[in-house]
Amino acid sequence: MGKIAVQSKPPDARVLASGQGWKVCDVICAAGPSDPAFEEQHSQLSLAVVMNGTFQYRTSTGCELMTPGSILLGNTGECFSCGHEHGVGDRCVSFHYSDGFTEQAGFDPRRQLFRIPRIPALRAMSPQVARIAGTLTREPDQATFQEVAFEIFDKAMKLQHGSLVRRRSTDTASLGRVTRVLRAMEASPEAPHTLAELAAETRLSPWHFLRCFEEMTGTTPKQFLLRTRLRKAALALKQDSTKILDIGFDCGFGDVSNFNHAFRREFGINPHSYRST
Repeated sequence: MGKIAVQSKPPDARVLASGQGWKVCDVICAAGPSDPAFEEQHSQLSLAVVMNGTFQYRTSTGCELMTPGSILLGNTGECFSCGHEHGVGDRCVSFHYSDGFTEQAGFDPRRQLFRIPRIPALRAMSPQVARIAGTLTREPDQATFQEVAFEIFDKAMKLQHGSLVRRRSTDTASLGRVTRVLRAMEASPEAPHTLAELAAETRLSPWHFLRCFEEMTGTTPKQFLLRTRLRKAALALKQDSTKILDIGFDCGFGDVSNFNHAFRREFGINPHSYRST
């Protein structure tokens, strides 16, 4: 990787919890298009769950657009850079694992354990992502973070083998347009955001927009919007006592039956049971 300028707005990292061989941090970055990308190095095996915002992640295993719900993967000693060419700021919850931890988990810490830079926003990770979002609204819970740190490590090691690495031919202009649409969808997931409207916003044909979106995010616009709505609903269910029906409507679901069905498919239980856990 070539020399990269030092960023003027380094991320603000706060340790949420730590234990033997693992640590969890809340990382908030305020960088934007006017700030140069910056180069860092993963001092330990690292995973970072993107909670808000978008950014470009570049490392030896590839270059990917990071979106809410996706998982950044970093190997020990690996250099990487993060850039915000098309939007301002992001928030991640990062997990760091020592060589001793990875060895006890049955992996050789001297090997490159992650062969891809990102796991896209997949249903398999939705329960953990929603759980992490909930923990950020209250005082850090050591026991909860320990469970999540172990679970997310185990799932990431399994999921990376099923994630396809495809050639990407998306041009820079399309990347910027799709990123702006992603941020708009994240900001107002309750809006319809039809394929025709999204494509028109990017000045791309629906076919070209769909192809670019899937290449960049690893998911379709419909799937991304659904998962964004469901994460918002899961957080609302834990935060307040609003009626489940109203939460479904507020998050963009047209009827309670559709909301219940989508929620159960994503999290494995219905909204009422999720609120009670």
